[in-house]
Amino acid sequence: MNLKLTPPKEVTFWIAVALGLLALFSELGTFTLLPIAAFWLLFIGFALLVVALLVKGL
Repeated sequence: MNLKLTPPKEVTFWIAVALGLLALFSELGTFTLLPIAAFWLLFIGFALLVVALLVKGL
């Protein structure tokens, strides 16, 4: 299986990083304003990066 991966755009990368940091702060209890669990924030950020690698121009 030959995957052709492309690097994500810079804005997509930083959105994924921000979601990861929000998940970390939510898990540590320093940021509790979000009604979503920290696991799902981290999962969404990681999924965004995976999709950005597979889809050209994202």
